[in-house]
Amino acid sequence: MLATLVVFGGIITVTQVSNAGDRRNRGNQRPPATECRPAPNGTAPSGQQNVTETRQNGRTVRNYWGDGQACTTTAPTPTTSTSGQPNQPVTGSPTTPPPPLEIGPDECSEGNGLQPHDGFQNGNRCVDTQMGEVANADQNPTLLITDAPRTVRVNQPFTIRVSTRNLIRDRFLPAGQGGYYVEMSILNAQNLVRGHFHSACRQLNNANAAPDPAPAPAFFVATEDNGGSAAPDVIEIRVPGLPNRGTFQCASWAGDASHRIPLMQRANQIPAFDSVRVTVR
Repeated sequence: MLATLVVFGGIITVTQVSNAGDRRNRGNQRPPATECRPAPNGTAPSGQQNVTETRQNGRTVRNYWGDGQACTTTAPTPTTSTSGQPNQPVTGSPTTPPPPLEIGPDECSEGNGLQPHDGFQNGNRCVDTQMGEVANADQNPTLLITDAPRTVRVNQPFTIRVSTRNLIRDRFLPAGQGGYYVEMSILNAQNLVRGHFHSACRQLNNANAAPDPAPAPAFFVATEDNGGSAAPDVIEIRVPGLPNRGTFQCASWAGDASHRIPLMQRANQIPAFDSVRVTVR
């Protein structure tokens, strides 16, 4: 079904050593914000400040240009909400530097009451695995679906072409064998993320609302082929067919060895993720 999918017959064992006792409790020890710096050039549209606000659906919606490196707000040009009513701009004025962030727990020993995560795909758990190694911005993984059909028939096989860059597709800890969220992100000798990528298709019952996250997708694979480099390349994902008529979202996204979206140096970098709509007739 998938030429590039490597099937692992053996169980990969990952030994974790707890170092919670050696880690600093950083929850109340972060240094306060002492200055208010403007966002870098080009992070906000011309003529706008770093924070803009509108009224939508009866609530204030804030857009933090430059991910909140701002001290001022401004009134944007009114736009139209999804209900057809004009959004009411909220006027702002220069303010004092923001107060220190109230950082929550950063490890599971800080009294949240949830059971430890054990490497299997269970909810209501706390993952104490360290996040791991972060590459430089110009070496962060990217991913793009370069080709996919717009329309297929029920149960008709089709191919999605996926291009990745800066993702070394050589490490995959099977989630079904306890490899989920158990290993921190790891870089290779060239400071590129080691991992794999996923592809899935799920049906959208309503194209105008976020879908229910609980149902399993109609199609899902994890792809690991010992390929990938700093240069982009392309892998073909062969979907055996989708079971019924309707609109499907087919997506691909990068994962480190333990299935997380790879870490990125900056908040304004787009994750290694892409999706398309496929109509099944």
